[in-house]
Amino acid sequence: MERKNFLKNFAVGGSILLASPMLFNACSKDEDMGNNNDPGGSSPITVDLTASAYAALGTVGGYAYKGNIMVFRTGENNYLALSKICTHQGCDVTYSHADGNVPCPCHGSKYTTAGVVINGPATANLKKYSVSKNGDVLTIS
Repeated sequence: MERKNFLKNFAVGGSILLASPMLFNACSKDEDMGNNNDPGGSSPITVDLTASAYAALGTVGGYAYKGNIMVFRTGENNYLALSKICTHQGCDVTYSHADGNVPCPCHGSKYTTAGVVINGPATANLKKYSVSKNGDVLTIS
């Protein structure tokens, strides 16, 4: 093999080797990416309401993130949990207690507190999780 062909083949092969992880990850589903604090298939997620990271949940209208989940408080002992990732382009959604919805600050999508799209450009709903409270601990499953 000539040196020129060897270098050409080496460059092509090296490029494919470096690009392959990106290509395979881009084609995988979110479920294939591991838990990422998504209780979808493994053990439930817990939130200690006494922890400073979740202080906002002490007030009706407050919300906090736990991994890829947004937990928000809608009433005296009412907590809801949704995927925090907007289905349009992956921005983190927030919670608007005053408006009673879940807006995405990036492109204006809005969801109900059940995760249902009410305003695009998003077309898919957010995943909803069940939440139970025992003392100062929320369990999300």
